[in-house]
Amino acid sequence: MKRLNAVLAGGCLLSAATFHAQAEDASCATVKLADPGWSDIAVTNGIATFLLDGMGYQTKVDTLAVPIIFGGLKDGLVDAFLGNWMPAQQSYHDKFVANGDVEQLAKNLEGTEFTLAVPTYVWEAGVKDFADLNKFADRFNQKIYGIGSGAPANQSLQQIIAKNEFDLGKWRLVESGEQAMLSEVSRAVKRQRFIVFLGWTPHPMNVQIDMRYLKGGEAYFGSSGSVYTLTRKGYRQACPNAARLLANLSFTQEMENSIMASALEKKGSNAEAVKAWIAAHPEVLDQWLEGVTTRDGGEALAAVKAKM
Repeated sequence: MKRLNAVLAGGCLLSAATFHAQAEDASCATVKLADPGWSDIAVTNGIATFLLDGMGYQTKVDTLAVPIIFGGLKDGLVDAFLGNWMPAQQSYHDKFVANGDVEQLAKNLEGTEFTLAVPTYVWEAGVKDFADLNKFADRFNQKIYGIGSGAPANQSLQQIIAKNEFDLGKWRLVESGEQAMLSEVSRAVKRQRFIVFLGWTPHPMNVQIDMRYLKGGEAYFGSSGSVYTLTRKGYRQACPNAARLLANLSFTQEMENSIMASALEKKGSNAEAVKAWIAAHPEVLDQWLEGVTTRDGGEALAAVKAKM
């Protein structure tokens, strides 16, 4: 728990002085969040939704492809996105965040992995690096399984193929949703077939699948990464209380994995798993709700605890 508190304490990038003590506009009553359809972002959005609900806000979560999310942030149609995976989304950072069209609010997770992965039996057969893939091209049917079309990681893989990096120029990227990709992986594992796919942590796949991450793709995916919370331009000035909560939100891999695993094991909703996890770890509320009030100016901590 000491490690958890240390991570939480270090997660906020913005000081209390950053936020103006001003009344929020009526439009701040609903916080518009986005989800690319990823299990981990469903969890972090679930945490934000639970807290905002307790504070008297409404939340609206739209499932959108990553390019649409960034466009929505730029155009003000999305308030916040808790899933800016870096460096996997570097091109979107350069296009939208670096020039100020979208604002980076806080780092909410660190120490992530996001790169190609294989089942352990494939790794033990000699596929431990991107450079090993084409040695077994026939066994892989020259296919790499990615996630939804337009995802930054898919774009990186398309670049690798286009440039014939690692002799993968004749390979094909199979794009599909997260669950469809993982279903294909599960079928391959049952038959002990060779398969290579996009993997990341935190995610239940790391518990459900005996898998290993490949080396060699650091130029495209980094050796380790972080996840950031982004907002539309001007959001923290227009909605300082809601923005302060979002800036306070930082997570650990153990936390996210635990919530995702609980939802899967109990076949319940993310909302139920989030509420149960917070009820078992109420100490996290002190940092998450620091300097935050309910929408009408009341005590946020008491209001959220009343929802538990």
